[in-house]
Amino acid sequence: MSHSTNQHADDFAQLVAEQHVQLRSFIRTLGVKPDWVDDLAQDTFLVAHKELGSFERERDFGKWLRGIARNLVRNEVRKDARRRRLLSENITNILLNSDNEVEETTLLEESRMCALRDCVEQLPSKSRELVSGRYGDGWTASDMAEQVGMTAAAIRQALVRVRRQLKQCIESRTTEVEL
Repeated sequence: MSHSTNQHADDFAQLVAEQHVQLRSFIRTLGVKPDWVDDLAQDTFLVAHKELGSFERERDFGKWLRGIARNLVRNEVRKDARRRRLLSENITNILLNSDNEVEETTLLEESRMCALRDCVEQLPSKSRELVSGRYGDGWTASDMAEQVGMTAAAIRQALVRVRRQLKQCIESRTTEVEL
């Protein structure tokens, strides 16, 4: 390897070191399951390395990486039926198509959204069903009562407990991130 090639590899390694945490956070905010975030980040860096010749040095490297990651996640949405890497195709499509870049949100908001996704994912199935019905589908407690075989009052009480549980879970996760 020539000195120029060694410098090129060193420069790329430095850029990766500077960007990997932000890239992983960005990928997670697109609705990718936690187990797959590292794989998609690695795929992003592999594509970036392969396409580095097309990168214009005056451009923002992080923004370029996020564009690559966004395209890779779009590909995952297309393959979702086979692989099930994404939490929710609808949520991921909304996040992918939004104009909001990670820079426009604070790290706290970002970590809270990731924590919320993780916390909801860990709820028992009955609780997830209630949360999904109420907040995903917009059903009232009365609407859900018939479907889940509970009274409307019992559903409201269960949602109070689930919200309290989610709040504690999110706070514990975001506290861990801040430490």
